[in-house]
Amino acid sequence: MESQRRWIGRSEAMERLGVKSQTLYAYVSRGRITARPDPANPRRSLYAADDVARLRGDAPAGTLRPATPFIGSVSRGEAAIDSRLTVIAGGRLFYRGRDAVQLARAATVEETARLLWGLDADPFRDLKPRVDTVVGGSHRARVYAALARRVDEDGVVGERDRFALAREAAAVMSEVFDALAGPGPRLHLHQRLARAYKVGEREAQMLRQALVLGADHDMSASALAARVASSGGASPAGCALAGLVALVGSTVARRLEAANEMVTLGRRDPAAALRSRWGTGEIPGFGNPAYPSGDPRAAALLEAIDLGPDLRAFVEIGRELTGQEPGFELALALLARRLDLPRGGALDLLILARLVGLMAHGLDQTYDGSPIRARLRYVGREPGAH
Repeated sequence: MESQRRWIGRSEAMERLGVKSQTLYAYVSRGRITARPDPANPRRSLYAADDVARLRGDAPAGTLRPATPFIGSVSRGEAAIDSRLTVIAGGRLFYRGRDAVQLARAATVEETARLLWGLDADPFRDLKPRVDTVVGGSHRARVYAALARRVDEDGVVGERDRFALAREAAAVMSEVFDALAGPGPRLHLHQRLARAYKVGEREAQMLRQALVLGADHDMSASALAARVASSGGASPAGCALAGLVALVGSTVARRLEAANEMVTLGRRDPAAALRSRWGTGEIPGFGNPAYPSGDPRAAALLEAIDLGPDLRAFVEIGRELTGQEPGFELALALLARRLDLPRGGALDLLILARLVGLMAHGLDQTYDGSPIRARLRYVGREPGAH
């Protein structure tokens, strides 16, 4: 029971884990450590000692941390979320119980969507192309424009069954990828993206794996935003757009952009670029608190990418300097450079991949989710005070 749990302070939690405060907060935000306000001082937090023990490896052998709600924020608010979608357990990522890395070896984006959206039938079957696709602007601008147009057209969810709403989500996905690829054969989504980037079938398979591996990940602000939008009646496109707004401002996006910049500017001399970043105290794209033994998504994607010596050096030298394994952000940045994608292409890939998961969170919240319970506590000036 919650009342029987033992709680420890911030300093003790950091000392036991051997981490800095930023890493401790990251564990909390990802649901790896449960936190609560200190009853003696609500401005401070207490942390569950058993969660800290699990992360240290002190829990009994074979014990896996179960999925936990999204807990804690800088404002001390609370949001309790029940999800059937994604969980990290034993250092592996699972989509509805299926290993995401194994799935990515052969599954298409459409098959991954069907899994995460909880469907037996194929919502992408026989979708017709839209004549007036969005054109002009950067790839990211076209994604936003296509979603915004569907938000305006689709309205609120209303009384529709799950497949009808998933069919709408599939149409949104199709229109977004068409906005990038332009008119052409009705291929799989990853093949249309390859056409947009003007790369061949071999590179298309790299894109497919990246899109599948990035479809969803643990509880995050973007997933929460999509679920909140869904609870207000938003359409799949509305859930996706709300989630993307949170995603592009997140620490994940900032780490990805930093890794992409490092790889882009340091390609001629990776060793110098990495050592320069190491001098600042951190090399972006290495390590992930959710995966103490290394991010399996990054390992799978790097294995699929045919890296030349210049790009491979970022992995080898970075691993040597940091003592950590490359993360998914670095893998995406290296893929973007391997394919010579436009500026911001690494984040564009994550945005496109996460469309599946964000709409999955919207569908899950609409049909299977528990009500989102949030509490806003006013801590400002006393009303009427001057």
